[in-house]
Amino acid sequence: MHQLTFYFDVISPYAYLAFDKLPQALQGLSYQITYQPVLFGAVLQHHGQLGPAEIAGKRGWTYRQSLWLAKEQGLDLQLPAAHPFNPLALLRLATACDPQGQPNRYVCEQLFKHVWLGGHDAADTARLAELMARLQPTRSPEAQDVKDQLRLATEAAISKGVFGVPTIEVNGELFWGQESLPMLRQYLEADAWFSEPAWQHAANLPVGIQRKR
Repeated sequence: MHQLTFYFDVISPYAYLAFDKLPQALQGLSYQITYQPVLFGAVLQHHGQLGPAEIAGKRGWTYRQSLWLAKEQGLDLQLPAAHPFNPLALLRLATACDPQGQPNRYVCEQLFKHVWLGGHDAADTARLAELMARLQPTRSPEAQDVKDQLRLATEAAISKGVFGVPTIEVNGELFWGQESLPMLRQYLEADAWFSEPAWQHAANLPVGIQRKR
């Protein structure tokens, strides 16, 4: 059985798209998934990057593409009232729902729908309180151990090379983005292409020039 880790932040529409499509993409394979919330903003900061919604032009494209992908996928998705927003409360709630800080699929689904259904304010305190009452976490999302668990999980993801969400890790290999799901399936099916030299060489290609920041 393949052991997969799904790194996500509910702020990402692509994470919701990948989350929804994952069972279909891996149908027929033997696998187990650990859902691991991480703070996307901290990942971006570590790598010195801006998020897609923070870049003019790319912002509008991100929302339009996400809506189109959802339509093609048959997924009901609406943009929240404002984006980006601070997802920390939702990520801590996700973490608080499991002793290991790794919520089950039902919890993740409720969190994604809280953000991406109905066009509401994802950070609205009344809605957050309602969601917490429904999920009934075993710990307070504001407990120090929950905060530490999320921070450490984010740091661990970064140390493994995670640079964006969604990312799926299996056997130390990382598959980034909703569009990588077919690639992930072929890897899990032991496609011989992943054993060829080009797979390893691509990750070690020399840098020809670096721009000054």
